[in-house]
Amino acid sequence: MSWQGPDPSRTPGLEPGGGVPPGETPPGEGGTSAITHQEKGPAPKWVPWVVIGAIGLMVVAVALFMLLRVFFLAD
Repeated sequence: MSWQGPDPSRTPGLEPGGGVPPGETPPGEGGTSAITHQEKGPAPKWVPWVVIGAIGLMVVAVALFMLLRVFFLAD
């Protein structure tokens, strides 16, 4: 069974045939009848800090690699 929208005979502001006259707001959409997937809650508060820490660790590792490379190539 699919939802077809509001009944035109009982919806104010609709013209014959289901059109909406200028200046009128069309009827709203219907809601869903069922949720097809499990909705997830918000992520834990520590997740962004772990990501920021991992990115920072990579930046420090690359900077350290570059510094060591410059010092060993200068010799």
